[in-house]
Amino acid sequence: MPRRAPYYGAVLVKWMRCTVTDRRGFEQGQRRWAGLLGEPGFRGQGGGWSTRQADVVHLFAFWESRSFYDSFMARSHDRIASAQVGTYTNMQIKLFDHRFDVKTGFEPRFTDADLVRIAHCRVHEESVEHFALMQQKVWNPAMAGSPGMVRGLFCEAPGSEFLVLSMWRSEAEHGKYREERVERLSLRAGIEKDLVGLDGDIVRLVPQWTV
Repeated sequence: MPRRAPYYGAVLVKWMRCTVTDRRGFEQGQRRWAGLLGEPGFRGQGGGWSTRQADVVHLFAFWESRSFYDSFMARSHDRIASAQVGTYTNMQIKLFDHRFDVKTGFEPRFTDADLVRIAHCRVHEESVEHFALMQQKVWNPAMAGSPGMVRGLFCEAPGSEFLVLSMWRSEAEHGKYREERVERLSLRAGIEKDLVGLDGDIVRLVPQWTV
């Protein structure tokens, strides 16, 4: 197996979401993505099944730069992806730039977490800097200090769109954080004034999908 290149910080984050129609075929095809390990600029990939929506899959890939990602898409992507053709519908793909870590020292590793919490936020243009500041000053310290929170990142796309990913050791530990802190933190951060829309999910990671 090719050795993974040293990690210098995830610059480009790719979030993929689809509805699986052939579970066995999809999972077999997912093994083909191990070929990413030989790609220049690739930093890691993982994902799993939604805990809230039947047959929905979320995948996350990390690249050193947009140029490395574009090169992969032009050369190798279609060959690897062909193994999953016809096994899913409603594929949605979004690209984000890594802005800062939630907790410190983010690495695109999935082996020490069971869950990924996704918060996909669309923010009023005039509220972008306040939203990012509240993430740093209110949300990040609370998540970083929560038992079971492993690591996370805050990333941005054009159009005042943000993605917050947080990795957790267990569903119980994430549930406790939600019950004890989320409502209070939302009020403190004034999140309702910043947001145009918010959607999210909780993803139970599949270890075999980690590259």
